[in-house]
Amino acid sequence: MKTKLPLSLQVVIGVLIGTLLGVLFGTEPYLWGLLKNETLGQLGMLVIRLLKALATPLVFLAILDALMRCDISFKHGGRLLAICGVNLLMAMLLGLTIMNLFTPGESWSGHIQELTAQLQSEVTNTSVKTAPEGVTLNPLKNIAGYIPENIVDPFVKNNVISVILLALLMGSALRFLKQHPFAGDNSGIDLLANLITAGYHLILQMLAWVIVAIPFAITGVVAQVIGKSGLSVFVLLSIFLITMLAGLLIHGFIYYPCMAYGFGKLPIKRYLGLGMDAIVMAFSTNSSLATVPVTLNCLTEKMAVSERSARLSATIGTNLNNDGIILYEAMAAIFMAQAIGFNLDVSQQLMIIAASVMVGLGVSGIPEAGLIALPLVLSTIGLPEQLIVSIIPLIATVDWIIARCRSVVNVMSDMLVAILLDRFEAKG
Repeated sequence: MKTKLPLSLQVVIGVLIGTLLGVLFGTEPYLWGLLKNETLGQLGMLVIRLLKALATPLVFLAILDALMRCDISFKHGGRLLAICGVNLLMAMLLGLTIMNLFTPGESWSGHIQELTAQLQSEVTNTSVKTAPEGVTLNPLKNIAGYIPENIVDPFVKNNVISVILLALLMGSALRFLKQHPFAGDNSGIDLLANLITAGYHLILQMLAWVIVAIPFAITGVVAQVIGKSGLSVFVLLSIFLITMLAGLLIHGFIYYPCMAYGFGKLPIKRYLGLGMDAIVMAFSTNSSLATVPVTLNCLTEKMAVSERSARLSATIGTNLNNDGIILYEAMAAIFMAQAIGFNLDVSQQLMIIAASVMVGLGVSGIPEAGLIALPLVLSTIGLPEQLIVSIIPLIATVDWIIARCRSVVNVMSDMLVAILLDRFEAKG
């Protein structure tokens, strides 16, 4: 059997090939005039457009499926939600602090066309943009904007927040009806639940095929951009990479260890040392879900956390402990807004955070979740469609390393939540 190359390595190879094509041929045709780097870039953008099209139904079905299958008591569920909420709050405060204190996205000001090379005329860098229409300082008006007039509109308009609200409402109703059957034949509810699960796995499979094409899309887009702009594009991408890694690593390797020591009474060296197997596994596999067995072993065998707390956090809780994905989505969206001159006030940045949280929960446990969810979050702040489609493949050239760090943060969150649950349970 041939060993399949991991996606991260495929992306690196795609970047190298795209860079080589861009340097060698620039904007000129090659292969006897049959091919141009610009054509490859346009084909690559179609793959990203398809990725975005599948993301919205995926989030909807994933939430429905999760709500029907979760089994958790009110007491322990409350503790789990409280701890996850605090961790998420700190992640968001960290992200907002970095983005507003250093405004790293402004380093791309004037270079967006250089980076994307395929922007429509309405995307300019000569004037300051305003935030998207419909986002105001009035929270009731903001909420009203996401309440759909009918069930079809959110899917037609790709409004992810409205889709998630519908999913939460429908999922809660299905869960209630499964637990409290109504008088008569309930086979329809069971059939609907099975159809939702089947639909979820169907979309997952479709996404798996689309993700296979991601390295080829990256090859084309990189070739196009390098051909037009030269190698200087990687300097600008490095600023994005450093910004994202700074937020993830500070949250993972400073905040979590301090919380484990301050509230869990577990020394920092023990938290990092005894959990290192799970941390390395998460980085290697780029999957917090695949790391669950190792996470459980670290918690129960090495850290002496109870089976109950470990399982609650690392299995059910892993759907909530997505600080890595959510922090990245919010920081990346604000970065892009800064890059094109969108003036986002506090309420508008909080709207980005809300979208990041809901999307992050919706794609929990899904491979390449950050890449899948990012177009949805970017669309909530009113970025032009062409900009979103153009920028995603470029971000993907450095996303392979960011994605692994996101997985590490998510696994470290699983371990911290289990430690704190065990500590609070011991206190009664």
